[in-house]
Amino acid sequence: MFDQEMLIYAAMGLGALSVGAIIFMVLDPFLSGERKVEKRKQVVAGGMKAKIASREGQVEQTRRKQVQDAVKELEAKSKKQKKVTLRLLLQRAGLENLKPKTFYMISAMSGLILGFMLLLFGLPIYFVALGLFVGGVGLPRYVLSVLIKRRQKVFISEFVNAIDIIIRGVKAGLPFNDCLQIITTEVGEPVKSEFLNVVEQQRVGIPIEKAMSRLYERVPLQEVNFFTIVVTIQLQVGGNIAEALSNLVKVLRDRHKLKAKVQAVSMEAKASAGIIGSLPLIVMGGVSFANPDYMEILWTHPTGHMILAGSALVMLTGVFVMRWMINFKI
Repeated sequence: MFDQEMLIYAAMGLGALSVGAIIFMVLDPFLSGERKVEKRKQVVAGGMKAKIASREGQVEQTRRKQVQDAVKELEAKSKKQKKVTLRLLLQRAGLENLKPKTFYMISAMSGLILGFMLLLFGLPIYFVALGLFVGGVGLPRYVLSVLIKRRQKVFISEFVNAIDIIIRGVKAGLPFNDCLQIITTEVGEPVKSEFLNVVEQQRVGIPIEKAMSRLYERVPLQEVNFFTIVVTIQLQVGGNIAEALSNLVKVLRDRHKLKAKVQAVSMEAKASAGIIGSLPLIVMGGVSFANPDYMEILWTHPTGHMILAGSALVMLTGVFVMRWMINFKI
């Protein structure tokens, strides 16, 4: 009897002890303050994360604002177009050693030669005056524009290779100025001379932003403008200049492919325009060679002069209209 009661009491005691232990384990975090500490840690950690995220957001907003301000400043500078002088045109054509006075002398000699030739052919004085103007003003300027376009075309073909040199150099750990120096020895003309001009300006203390803006003045191409904006923003605001230039190279190559595609598609229209524009002159020359007396009245009679002037005006109008229709700018 005694043993049975003792066992019952022992079992009840063990049960009460177990229940008490369970209750203690459940209530201990609340009584000891561990739950409050854990909540406080979570609150503090959440606050730190929020502060870090807020700080990163502020940094990103600040950098974005700096980029926007830099772009606006560059756009404002580009809108203030510098007056295109004859010296600047000669630089764009690669004729830096030719002085403006020499160019004016060559233009005057060209006008006099053309006017004298028209005078020898016996044309009226107003044709001679027109020849003087065309030979002295129109022809030299036209030749200068052709040289500028030819030089810019060669520049574009080498410009992407120059940017690739900068990308590889920056990824290899070279400073940006050293990459420009490499371009002056590894890339052909006219990119070599233009970047050599930039390097020499930096040596005398001119900031890179100013040197880049002068590069765009000498080579007024959209590709050079893109390069100037990217470099200026990256140097002012900071960032991965190699990645930015890599994206720029991709854009420039896509533009080149699109230009080549447009040129190939429009080649038929250009050939047709050339044939239509030159056909009247070819017919006129053939008739003059076969029967000179048949065309003589156009050169000797005032009515013939009026017909020639009207025909030339109509032909020029048609040529300009066709050129406008087939000239695609990208």
